[in-house]
Amino acid sequence: METLDAARLQMAVSMIFHIVFACIGMVMPFFMVVSHYKWLKTKDKAYLSLTKAWQKGVAIFFVTGAVSGTILSFELGLLWPKFMLHAGPIIGMPFSLEGAAFFVEAIALGFYLYGWKKIKNQWFHWFTGLIIGISGVTSGILVVSANGWMNAPSGFEYINGEFLHIDPVKAFFNEAWFSQALHMVLAAFTATGFAVAGIHAWQIYLRRNIATHRKAFTIAITFGAVAALLQPISGDISAKDIAVRQPIKLAALEAHYETQKGAPLYIGGIVDEERKEVTHKIELPKMLSFLAFGDFDAEVKGLNDFPEEDLPPVAITHYAFQLMVGLGTILALLAIVFFISTRKKSLLRKRWFWLVFAIAAPLGFIAVEAGWIVTEVGRQPWVIYNIMRTKDSVTPMDGIEYSLFIFIALYIALALAVSWLMGRQITVFNRQNDL
Repeated sequence: METLDAARLQMAVSMIFHIVFACIGMVMPFFMVVSHYKWLKTKDKAYLSLTKAWQKGVAIFFVTGAVSGTILSFELGLLWPKFMLHAGPIIGMPFSLEGAAFFVEAIALGFYLYGWKKIKNQWFHWFTGLIIGISGVTSGILVVSANGWMNAPSGFEYINGEFLHIDPVKAFFNEAWFSQALHMVLAAFTATGFAVAGIHAWQIYLRRNIATHRKAFTIAITFGAVAALLQPISGDISAKDIAVRQPIKLAALEAHYETQKGAPLYIGGIVDEERKEVTHKIELPKMLSFLAFGDFDAEVKGLNDFPEEDLPPVAITHYAFQLMVGLGTILALLAIVFFISTRKKSLLRKRWFWLVFAIAAPLGFIAVEAGWIVTEVGRQPWVIYNIMRTKDSVTPMDGIEYSLFIFIALYIALALAVSWLMGRQITVFNRQNDL
């Protein structure tokens, strides 16, 4: 295996695992504090039991997110030393601020976990839980800002191969950070909301502690449903941003080869990269031009207008984009079904209702993974868009494939351990609420 391929695959595997832990670590504290708030207001012991069950999940994912995130930070330096040599001084600020946010999150988590019956002011104790969620989301936004800089490099002047006149603040507020951060935060709430709701929906389907699990389901799905309905707006902002900054990525998303005015939007389709065509697709006339530029007759550049050496892997990018949008649409429709059920209570008595949401549990995270593939693969062959190619930033050392296999084994073990721990927590939760 070539060093470049092994390094990219190792980074991809690390991100695939970390993004799940990170999203849950960002979002679950908000479920916990809502349940805690309801306990303080109603003194319903079901909410207290739910809060303490969710706090264990928050602790588990905080630890796994911290471990997997630390591995990623080391990989940046070990696998991509030439990238970090130049990028470090420019985007070091968001990473250092992310470290500060993580520090605050860790302190707040300690207060929250060990503050039961020790912190006299119950609302201060509740507030520490809120700080966990806010600092977690802040960490996510800061990291995404650094990734946004890779797509929209700014805050420096590139002169004769040198990065000069560095402005870290301008680099942080790059043109991509807002659209990417908004899209990622909403994706995290959607994925985690539907995943947690799906787990509780499955318990309801099995008729276990229905009353308590319905409370949990309602809290989680409310966050997920609201985020799922807002996500298309975020997606539209991102698409219009990409159309201006990275037209080649837009063309790859849609597997759009020919430049044309009134460009159609493709739904589905099989990409033939050798023949440079897409077959078996559904065409929506002029919709790509409208979605990208707000004008049905706007010109959209095709892949054939760009140098061959600058083209990303079109098929992977297109399929990942189609998967992300398709699953996002399904979750948005399920969000509407949920809000209908709040008015039409008879839906809640249908077993198929709970089964559908249980089946939908992993869809959000599949969409998140597809979205990161779109972001990273769609930027190739650049690690810093239009500045530094990925192949020029990789380590010259051989043997990366060995660490790749070791990390795959470690991540699989970590995923199995977390799955076992969470399964055990559900069993204990059911047993406690049976009493």
